[in-house]
Amino acid sequence: MLTLTNLSVSYDGSRILRGVNLTVPERSLVCLMGRNGVGKTTTLKSIVGLVRGESGTLTLDGKPIGHLKPDQRARLGIGYVPQGRDIFPHLTVWENLNLSLVVHGTRGGGHLDRVLELFPVLKEMLQRKGGVLSGGQQQQLAIARAILTDPKILVLDEPTEGIQPNIIDLIGETLLKIKKEGRISILLVEQYLDFCLEVGDSFYIMDRGAIVAEGPIAHLNDEIVKEHLTV
Repeated sequence: MLTLTNLSVSYDGSRILRGVNLTVPERSLVCLMGRNGVGKTTTLKSIVGLVRGESGTLTLDGKPIGHLKPDQRARLGIGYVPQGRDIFPHLTVWENLNLSLVVHGTRGGGHLDRVLELFPVLKEMLQRKGGVLSGGQQQQLAIARAILTDPKILVLDEPTEGIQPNIIDLIGETLLKIKKEGRISILLVEQYLDFCLEVGDSFYIMDRGAIVAEGPIAHLNDEIVKEHLTV
């Protein structure tokens, strides 16, 4: 569904990504892992078009997207949940959700009932301002908003960060439901190892802007964790 080939990115003359190769197959959940500051978020921003690569290629469902703007990539099927959620705090939950429908017009409207089924707490808070929700509720809203764009791939940047354990469990269950439905592939940046082991199919680990380990999630053993993830 998504392929990065030899992707390189530089900021102000400093190389951030160094020939990243990564593939997200259809109907799968891929975990991108690594210590802080190794290039994970930059990789995601490159995928959604917020950062332009200086070399390499990106393809979505077999089509090159590296030349496209972020809104064009969204319309082709990339749903993005950034680190920190970035909901609109002064808009209501309903308004936050409704804004996502502009990606495909009214065609996306049929998914509203589905996201409220996945995140029932939002149904009770449709008229509340996004800024008064708890961190966990805001994260659910951010994921629901991305799903409403009817994506082919859902790109999430550390959705468990700062979230209480029961909401982490809910998010994990929701991602497994989405994966089981088979319509949306998922690329997840995450540092919570147990969460990745629970929901992931495969993993990539980054260090200093490059992929240093990859494989099925079952192969993520203690030796790899100690070498590349333990702080």
